[in-house]
Amino acid sequence: MPEFMKFDHTRFFDLYRKEYGKLTQAKVSGVENLLIYIERDLEVNDARWAAYMMATVKHECADAFLPIDEFGKGAGKPYGKKVRAACADGKEYFNAYYGRGYVQLTWQNNYRKLSKALDLGDSLVCHPERAKEPEIAYNIMSYGMRKGSFTGKKLSDYIHGDVCDYKNARRIINKLDRWEVIKDYAEKFESFFTLSRIS
Repeated sequence: MPEFMKFDHTRFFDLYRKEYGKLTQAKVSGVENLLIYIERDLEVNDARWAAYMMATVKHECADAFLPIDEFGKGAGKPYGKKVRAACADGKEYFNAYYGRGYVQLTWQNNYRKLSKALDLGDSLVCHPERAKEPEIAYNIMSYGMRKGSFTGKKLSDYIHGDVCDYKNARRIINKLDRWEVIKDYAEKFESFFTLSRIS
């Protein structure tokens, strides 16, 4: 039966600082939030999954560990244009569905799909900025990476049992773009999680 993972947060931060140096208070808060969400997530009970998720956030959010808007907000890209959204509240919205959150969710259909999957109704379609709320951003990342919502590839395709392919796990988000950097982050986060795990 799956069990929640628990970590010694002080130990985790000590290991992180030893590897990457001083953290700003904003980064401390961001990492702390992610640790709490991971500990509450019964579907994430492999430290390597947690490590790859943290590595993805470190890369996709420019080392901020906070949900962000895509740089340029989709300017010049098809998904950066405002499109109509009819919502259950009877109002009509015109939103641009550029990358937001921890994993840079894009396109209206993906906002709609994740909104439904997370029991948020049409909230993410009508109010796409909600994808940057930390807990929602985490749930988008966790569900999407576990279920293959972004590219059809999922965590269990690359990390299971004795298999741990951090290189090809990048396909979960974005083909093999910058896989070397993210693999290095993931290996370090795996060490941090392993050494700080208490249950």
